Amino acid sequence: MITTQSLTRMINAGKGAEKADLVIKNVQVLDVITGALNLTDIAIVNDRIVGAQHTYEGLTEIDGTRRFAVPGFIDTHLHIESSLVTPLEFDRCVLPHGVTTVLCDPHEIANVLGAEGIRYFLDSAEQAIMDIRINLSSCVPATPFETSGAALEIEDLLPFRDHPKVVGLAEMMNFPGVLNADPGIMAKLLAFQDGHIDGHAPLLSGMDLNGYLSAGIRTDHEATSAKEAREKLLKGMAILIREGSVSKDLDALAEILDANTSSFVALCTDDRNPLDIAEEGHLDALVRRLIARGCPLHHVYRAASHSAARIFGLKDRGLIGAGWRADIVLLDNLETCAVSDVIAAGRLVAPELFDTRKNIAPVGLTSMKAKPVKPEVFITEPKPGQNETPVIGVKPGLILTFRENATLEVTDQGLAPDTANDVIKVAVIERHGKNGNIGRSFVKGFGLKRGAIASSVGHDSHNITVVGANDADMAAAVNRLIDTGGGFAVADKGRVTAELALPIAGLMSLEPFETVSHDLEHLRDAAKALGCTLPEPFLQVAFLALPVIPHLKMTDRGLFDVDKFDFV
Repeated sequence: MITTQSLTRMINAGKGAEKADLVIKNVQVLDVITGALNLTDIAIVNDRIVGAQHTYEGLTEIDGTRRFAVPGFIDTHLHIESSLVTPLEFDRCVLPHGVTTVLCDPHEIANVLGAEGIRYFLDSAEQAIMDIRINLSSCVPATPFETSGAALEIEDLLPFRDHPKVVGLAEMMNFPGVLNADPGIMAKLLAFQDGHIDGHAPLLSGMDLNGYLSAGIRTDHEATSAKEAREKLLKGMAILIREGSVSKDLDALAEILDANTSSFVALCTDDRNPLDIAEEGHLDALVRRLIARGCPLHHVYRAASHSAARIFGLKDRGLIGAGWRADIVLLDNLETCAVSDVIAAGRLVAPELFDTRKNIAPVGLTSMKAKPVKPEVFITEPKPGQNETPVIGVKPGLILTFRENATLEVTDQGLAPDTANDVIKVAVIERHGKNGNIGRSFVKGFGLKRGAIASSVGHDSHNITVVGANDADMAAAVNRLIDTGGGFAVADKGRVTAELALPIAGLMSLEPFETVSHDLEHLRDAAKALGCTLPEPFLQVAFLALPVIPHLKMTDRGLFDVDKFDFV
């Protein structure tokens, strides 16, 4: 809260009449608008920059010699739940990478717990050191073609609309609902016409894209090719270049980021797990890779900060100058985005800073309501007269899946997996206690020769998804998740060989991010021991049940053709 007294102090410190709270001395500031480098001091009072381009004295001073200062990074679209840790652990994990603001859609926990999940995130956001902003989940459930744990109508969202941490309406995934003026979708769109509405429109083009944009939707993080992104830019849509643990679009989209477009392009992760963050980084990894691919340096930093702030209406941040929010990243090297220190709302980020936060009690610890299963529930019978079986095709780095066909042996246990041709079983088990549905089919692309992998992270309704080469191991993996309240499990020869418990709504761990990172490493090794060839098999399993992303997906109600928006 800015008072007359604090504002007077800011003015006095800015004009040099008194010492600032914090001064970064002799640092080279990158102007993300012009590309100029200016050697200067940066003076800060409370959470605001009060001076630059001059010499200042501070009550506390940081030596910036031979370092560079850029505005704090803004991740424009993510789901913190997919980091597998709580919002406050995510804060501790990611802020040291220079990410001072995130635009979060608590869509995953909302699909399990409804409004209780959104309230948990808002309470956590108020305690976090980084600025966690919330876009209210627009599609819970994402579609009527799977069973979710909760539903959010406009009446459920309106109580949160004016919360200071809320930016607008989150990704509008139901683009058929928009184009067909579905009454429930229309009510949500109408309520946010004077605010931000986030987009989600994979492969949408032509006049249908125009219809979608006419609803007031302004952004998209689902472009997977430069051609798709350029059409959306041409039509006034801001493009969020995404590079996460599964969805890897940076290489395909890097060419669109140039001096002409950088004001209309931002960066997002959507999403990264703690192991990938430890090994590669977070938004800092995207920045260094874009620069390495030849994108203009200050335009990359512009997209990571000022452009992101402008696109989402965060008018107080994204530049280093008097009057702007004091979110600053200090770098040892601009080209490699080597982060050495971070200032968040005027505070130097150090381990003890995180100790000032109040803990938020976990929610959703009893969300797992599935009953234990036996191996025979995974028996998949052939359809009469069917010679070929439709198979979900998975490719590394894509949440897009593809429709393939396979000729499978019919046994007394139904259709058999064909590990020689990389075809294994996939099943989705309803776990919210609604109906006990089990959808069954086959998937190609995991490389498993034996065993099974199960996950209660199953976008977007978060039922249990399991893939496996045999029914016994599939049952063992699923039953372990039921015992732990959710998470990931790998089973081989009837026993669980690796696991990660995610008891908060079946999505997040109660442990520190360092522990989660270690457990993910063990899980990755266990999956590889089964023959798995995917670099990130667990989130790839999770996205098999996402029926708003083309082309073929698996839900608890059966195999779903996204292109036809109907079951196979």
